[in-house]
Amino acid sequence: MTAINFKQIEEKWQRRWADANAFEAEISSAKKFFFTVPYPYTSGPLHIGHGRTYTLGDIIARFKRLQGYNVLFPMAFHVTGTPILAIADSIARGEEEVVARFKDYIAIYEDADKVDELLNSFRSAENVANFFAARISEDFKRMGYSIDWRRKFNTTEPMYNKFIEWQFKKLYDKGVINKGKYPITYSIEDDSAVGEDDIEGGDTEKVAVIEHTAIKFKLADGSYLIAATLRPETIFGVTNLWINPAASYVKLKAGDETWVVSKEAAEKMGLQKDEITVFDEIEGSVFVGKIVKELVYGREVPVLPASFVDEDVGTGVVYSVPAHAPYDYIALEDIKKSESLELEPIKIIDIEGYELPAKEICERMGIESQTDERLEEATKIIYKDEFYRGVLNEKCGEFANVKIADIKDEVKDWLKRENIADVFYETSRKAVTRGGDKVIVAVLQDQWFIDYTPEWWKELGHKLVEGMTFYPEKYKTYMHDIVDWLAFRPCARKRGLGTPFPFEKGWIIESLSDSTIYMAMYTIAHLLRQLPVDALTEKFFDLVFLDIGDAQELSNELNVDADVLNRIKNEFMYWYPNDLRHTAPPHLSNHLVFFLMHHAAIFPESRWPRAITLNELMIREGKKMSKSKGNVIPLADVSELYGVDLYRLYCAINADFATVVNWREQDTEALRKKLNAVVELFEDSIDAESINEAELTHIDRWLLSRLYRRLRESVELFEAFRIREAGINIIFNAMNDIRYYEQRQDKDRRKKLVRSVMEEWLIILSPIVPHVCEEIWHELHESFISVQTLPELNEAFIDDRVEREEEYLVLLISDIKEILKVARLEPTKIYVYTAEDWKWELFRAIKDLPDKDKIREAMKLRKDKSTVEFVKQVMKSKLDYFELCEPEVIEREKEYLANEFGCEIGINEEHDPKGKKRFAVPLKPAIFVDG
Repeated sequence: MTAINFKQIEEKWQRRWADANAFEAEISSAKKFFFTVPYPYTSGPLHIGHGRTYTLGDIIARFKRLQGYNVLFPMAFHVTGTPILAIADSIARGEEEVVARFKDYIAIYEDADKVDELLNSFRSAENVANFFAARISEDFKRMGYSIDWRRKFNTTEPMYNKFIEWQFKKLYDKGVINKGKYPITYSIEDDSAVGEDDIEGGDTEKVAVIEHTAIKFKLADGSYLIAATLRPETIFGVTNLWINPAASYVKLKAGDETWVVSKEAAEKMGLQKDEITVFDEIEGSVFVGKIVKELVYGREVPVLPASFVDEDVGTGVVYSVPAHAPYDYIALEDIKKSESLELEPIKIIDIEGYELPAKEICERMGIESQTDERLEEATKIIYKDEFYRGVLNEKCGEFANVKIADIKDEVKDWLKRENIADVFYETSRKAVTRGGDKVIVAVLQDQWFIDYTPEWWKELGHKLVEGMTFYPEKYKTYMHDIVDWLAFRPCARKRGLGTPFPFEKGWIIESLSDSTIYMAMYTIAHLLRQLPVDALTEKFFDLVFLDIGDAQELSNELNVDADVLNRIKNEFMYWYPNDLRHTAPPHLSNHLVFFLMHHAAIFPESRWPRAITLNELMIREGKKMSKSKGNVIPLADVSELYGVDLYRLYCAINADFATVVNWREQDTEALRKKLNAVVELFEDSIDAESINEAELTHIDRWLLSRLYRRLRESVELFEAFRIREAGINIIFNAMNDIRYYEQRQDKDRRKKLVRSVMEEWLIILSPIVPHVCEEIWHELHESFISVQTLPELNEAFIDDRVEREEEYLVLLISDIKEILKVARLEPTKIYVYTAEDWKWELFRAIKDLPDKDKIREAMKLRKDKSTVEFVKQVMKSKLDYFELCEPEVIEREKEYLANEFGCEIGINEEHDPKGKKRFAVPLKPAIFVDG
């Protein structure tokens, strides 16, 4: 089988599945299973990291078919938002980086002579979306995904727009679509709100809106330097300000006051506050050496230079608390070496074990330079210790003796009331849109948003979550927490592709807000294409999704046959709810919580989602995959580079759902050998005759018991979403059993045994490696293995006694080998002594007793000093009790043992020159070697 062309096998079975419509799901009397994974965004090719989620999803879908479910596994394409529009605009402008990137993307799929022509067509956003949707479809087919492609759609199609309008009208009627003032992530270039889908890396590294406290420090001319902080309670320990002398700062009018901030901060403030007017630009060096007044106690503190201050983070002004901030402490120590400053840290937080926290942590870690990367670690240690154990001291006025963990917003609110501070919003990390434009926080006056705060909605959300299955289970608790803190979500923007906002012209529904309940569309998309778009009214969707209204009346109104309406409604009613949604943890706090909350708000409980499974991401050679690192492997290249089934197997067994997968080339080669060995085993056994049960030896029965047990366990593991364990069990563990058997029996006999269990084995293995299983299956059957159901396993062959006997034999051989190794003997005869009957009787009597009671109870049965010695031996050996006739087993395997050790085997003979026999205990014979 090693010489077989796996790529040809893959293409053959993918073609045959498609020709036979093997995965097209229709309403039937069978129990249904509606399974979905997120539709991909069509702004570029997918890579092997994306493929992990889709592959595990396909494995689940295929296994559910084996369980006898009528499985619907559909797919669509996400097009809405600004990213695809930004790509088209960048290519139209000839931006070199974008042009080069998309030339590379096109070249993954097309010949070199077509690249420029296709790239030129990408000036149209629609062409970008259509190209990648088509190529991703090809990728998914090439990966062997068992998708019903009739139901595909994209999110800018008119029928989808109608569906989204209906969703928003339902939410509007519930009173949760509102217009108001709210801080949002925002692109200045696009003049529009941006969400996770619009932000580069936003799906895996969330960009949150963070509220900073902007504290005023008064200059001599009456203006204020504004320093932003996330820890306003540390204001009591300020010793100085830091400012970047090379950066540009501006003066601006904020109400009646004049503020000084970095040029970048002023731009952000202009989109966060009313009546902000910039009127002067100044170099940061102008402020170095000036004295400012902190407004809490009126102390004067100097402004000092610091190149580490980033003018594009916060306000470009940082206040220094060297007693509690390691960065500030080291920076102040550095500047004191070159300047005669009398500044000393001011301790304001008492923590047991510290006198001056920042100083001591730096000394303990040996940090002496501002460039030491360990400063970040030192900061985390101090902040954590202060948060959990710190208490504000007497220097903090009315807040003295308050624990840091309890301070919450009290200091911030007090500073605002005293007109010492204001609010400034910043992103949680520096971010750009997928088009490369800067992302900031803006506070828009008339922003449309979804209000998730109503109590009735929270209660429904928690009820839905509580009734669901989550795997891994920890994510249920996470989701409850997310439902609790979910508040306001911008749901519309002024620019981008998507559904027009139904309540105000000029707005487009935001891309994550339009992808919350789209699973419902999968159930009917193929049927909607038979209807005119004008028929897809609010009443139409009410009838189909909510069973509101009368089909005959609506038929007259829409001029659509009532039978057609009922068929569409019945299709939805059969398939819904979504039985399982499979995705990745980064979607928990955005897509998944919206998915659940919108279902809770719009649909009755009978249509609520039932389960969510999540798998972690994939990295390559220990590093995150990204184009900039040059370590991305396109999904389109998997078949050529590795083979699809090898990739699927790697995804299945290299980590459980909760663990990141590390793609390593050396591991793929090792795995290829193991997969080849399994395939060769099947091919080698396929023509073997079945074995007559009456002919089975002990070791034959052992192998059949092990294999059938593996198959039964693997089914149970698949059902519990423990795919890694199932894969390891059905491949690695089963092959270990085969190899062990081959040490005991000849190859021809192994062929017969493998052949007897091979068909069941192939079926249960097929969700992971469907192509090779299909190829071997078709040497025996005409039907597809992909649409089989789980076989009735011949569990009569699963025999605990047979397996225990072999386990006993393995341990005996191991003990003999250890003796030979230690004694360095060439044996001429090996004597084996099994436990006497009285030892077995005592063993049975005390096996379930606590250790402290074993000797006392044994002495009641046999008053002899050897009883105590025996019980101590049993406790020391920690033997797992099972019934076994030891002499019978050893006698049966006497010839095997003799061959194994090349000498005669004696069983319970009188010859016992060293008195070994008395040490025999049940299940652990005593051994003496002549040599």
